[in-house]
Amino acid sequence: MDISPIKQQRNLVTELPGPNSKDLERRRSAAVAPGVSSVFPVYVREASGAILVDVDGNSLIDLGAGIAVTSVGHAAPAVVDAVQAQIARFAHTCFMISPYELYVAVCEALNALAPGDQPKRSALFNSGAEAVENAVKIARHVTGRQAVVVFDHAYHGRTNLTMALTAKNMPYREKFGPFAPEVYRVPMSYPFRDPDGMTGEQAAARATEQIERQVGADNVACVLIEPIQGEGGFIVPAPGFLPAIAAWCHDRGVLLAADEIQTGFCRTGDWFACEFEGIVPDLLTTAKAMAGGMPLAAVTGRADLVDVVHSGGLGGTYGGNPAACAAALAAIDTMRNEDLAVAARDIGDTVVARLGPLQASYPGIGDIRGRGAMIALELVRPGTMEPDAEAAKRIVQACHRAGVVVISCGSYGNVIRLLPPLVIEEELLADGLDVLAGAIGEVLSAPAS
Repeated sequence: MDISPIKQQRNLVTELPGPNSKDLERRRSAAVAPGVSSVFPVYVREASGAILVDVDGNSLIDLGAGIAVTSVGHAAPAVVDAVQAQIARFAHTCFMISPYELYVAVCEALNALAPGDQPKRSALFNSGAEAVENAVKIARHVTGRQAVVVFDHAYHGRTNLTMALTAKNMPYREKFGPFAPEVYRVPMSYPFRDPDGMTGEQAAARATEQIERQVGADNVACVLIEPIQGEGGFIVPAPGFLPAIAAWCHDRGVLLAADEIQTGFCRTGDWFACEFEGIVPDLLTTAKAMAGGMPLAAVTGRADLVDVVHSGGLGGTYGGNPAACAAALAAIDTMRNEDLAVAARDIGDTVVARLGPLQASYPGIGDIRGRGAMIALELVRPGTMEPDAEAAKRIVQACHRAGVVVISCGSYGNVIRLLPPLVIEEELLADGLDVLAGAIGEVLSAPAS
């Protein structure tokens, strides 16, 4: 199929949403379960690089990348070619019935990329939530223990177990219980909201003391942590927090599981966020950016741990789908060949340089934080630490009206997060940031309602 290149430029030809999107929204209301929400009712027709083209012909700048999925860009040429070629060969056999080389090759790639020099094994799944569930399965099987420790503000998925692991009630947990047992939550290092002067080591001691007192280290199968929390608000723990948690786990025979589903694959300026402080997790979960938009997830772990699980204990009908595996190999090659880890750092520098000075002008910007191309602004009511979710909502809506897709997050709904494709062009990023800066000025300069 011949698709003309999409110009990497914002261009609006109708108001947003346009008439065709409005028609589709009416169809949606009659056909789609209302529990499935969308933050921006503009329907996409095609996409390329960092541009979305809607059904009315509007070209929008995508600063969300499908929640950190299309890091190599929409319709990345190598990914498109690999998927088309594989679909023409075969779409499915089920690796558990009739295996194929692509699955093996993806596992080899993940084992080589994951932190640490120890021998590793990987297993492939469909979604991040599945990967997390299987990491917990492995940890429980290997240790013979049941308790799983997670952190305040964590997000790990929407299945029954991962809802139990997730901290935020609405919309993820509300009225969906009862939840899986033996899940325990402890405080996260949250520098913006922790007591002044609290170090990473002190925050880790606060968490591990609570584990020792309330759970007992001998009962803990694993500590599951996002090295930088995603949905919880792009919370970057204070330096020293992750190493102290890792050391505590090592000393007590507790497995450390790093959820790198949002942070992985160059997003934070390294292949994985835990590399920043030299953390080598026992288990690593990945998904999102791994396959350039195709559904694929994985658990990668120490071979001496993963090998303990009995044959047939891991798997799934679609896990490691051939087309998704082909996409993953192409996406990983693209990340390496185009050095997207460096690109992520450059994006982060650009974002902070553009938005950082706004903090002095607008006291409603309580914090600007993140790493690489994973940057967020936390909004508060001026002069307080009170979260301002309404301001965040209005800024997001103003960006959407102007043709820039940004998304919010955070336990309090007051964080605006930026996750642009790592291949975004400098001029396009600058335009998107100008729109965001204008929206911030418009909303935060307005009198409080």
